[in-house]
Amino acid sequence: MSTSLATAPPSPLAEPYPRRWAAAVVMMVAALMDLLDVTIVNVAIPSMGRDLHASQSALQWLVSAYLLGFAATLIISGHLGDRFGRRSLFLVGTAGFGLASLGCGIAQSPGQLIAARAVQGVMAAVLMPQVLGSFRTLFQGKERGAAFGMYGAVAGFASAIGLLLGGVLTDADLFGWGWRSVFLVNVPVALCTFTAGLVLVPATRERSTGRPDVLGSALLAGGLVAIVLPLVQGRGNGWPLWGWICLAGGVLAVGGLGVYEARRRGSVTVPLLPSRAFRLPAFSVGVLVQLIFSVGMQGFFLIFAIWLQGSEGYTPTQAGVLTVAFSVGGFLTAPAADWLAVRFGRLVLGAGALLMAGGFGWIWAAVEDSSAAHTGAWPLVPGLVLAGAGLGFLVVPLVNVVLSAVPGELAGGASGIFSTAQQFGGAVGAAVIGSVFFGHASGGLTGALTSAMPWVMGGFVLCAGLCVALPRRAVAEHQG
Repeated sequence: MSTSLATAPPSPLAEPYPRRWAAAVVMMVAALMDLLDVTIVNVAIPSMGRDLHASQSALQWLVSAYLLGFAATLIISGHLGDRFGRRSLFLVGTAGFGLASLGCGIAQSPGQLIAARAVQGVMAAVLMPQVLGSFRTLFQGKERGAAFGMYGAVAGFASAIGLLLGGVLTDADLFGWGWRSVFLVNVPVALCTFTAGLVLVPATRERSTGRPDVLGSALLAGGLVAIVLPLVQGRGNGWPLWGWICLAGGVLAVGGLGVYEARRRGSVTVPLLPSRAFRLPAFSVGVLVQLIFSVGMQGFFLIFAIWLQGSEGYTPTQAGVLTVAFSVGGFLTAPAADWLAVRFGRLVLGAGALLMAGGFGWIWAAVEDSSAAHTGAWPLVPGLVLAGAGLGFLVVPLVNVVLSAVPGELAGGASGIFSTAQQFGGAVGAAVIGSVFFGHASGGLTGALTSAMPWVMGGFVLCAGLCVALPRRAVAEHQG
């Protein structure tokens, strides 16, 4: 997962902090809770739905609430850490994530679980920007590259680990907890990390940074919620007028905030949506690609997990093992993605998006063409590997495309927007693609999956088309 970087150039400590690597390990373990939580829940969602008698819209909210809470809080929490100190916010986020995980684990109704998931997302957004922001301050030169490399490696493996761990914990039924284990496992980790953080993580902040825009952050959060709410609830309520009004109001709120900040002059607050960045085609188009990519990704894995377990009879562990094939595809192509992008530029990103569309198309065809009562695992594996390979070619260079086009003084805010687009897109994907899936579920889950898959594929075809508007080179000249 991408996270916001510091909003100002890093202010190194006068002397290198002697326990900086111990502090980095502590912060990385805390970040791992969030990195795992993005996928660990996916394969457990059908079990949660059966146990809590959750409605179809509630299943969508189990994904969307977390991502929406993260998206709505991420940018402001990065600014708060820069101004008031990252250590304090890191500790608050770690403790809050542990308590929210406990709330998820003891939830007795879908509403309680959804509320706790939203708090989890908010606390993850408080925690995550402080990790990379601290790395930028604690480390210099080659050490900084090594620290970010450690983060990237852990983040890369987290998705695959999360899929497996979610299935194993659910099936293991430790202490009779079942799916609750995927949340309760965070509690001792958060407690230990919080305690170690008190001792090892130093206080860091930026020497010069503007005042966080709290009012603008509230408006942005409200606008994002107003957009997702009718997309999740609309189908079950017959797409009422209030939903369309709410959706339009959310779009106007976010757009109005951007226009207001573009026209504001002489303010001491840090802009949440810096207009200078959005005037750059590489940034604005890249953010749109990231958003649409996340729509397809989160939407697919929600409906795929429900179909595997609800229609095909997979256990959570079996579903987790199968979906690891997607991560394998990404591991195969990610190491070569950057140097290929340097040589062939946007063609690599467009090819990655088309590979993802083709991989999901393979799955769609395999499900439709199956003559058996159930589709076996092996016909699905090539499609998952192909789609994962496309992800490596698209997502790895995309970060360079977006951030290399942005001036250094805007890099932190631009990174926050990029990550917010990722989380918000995931929430929209669970809402929109989930609604298409559940809208056809009365005819069986297999029919529902085949009805929703064209939406997934169409999103990645659109991403490929948008890549044409990106710079010819995938990275800045000085990086080539």
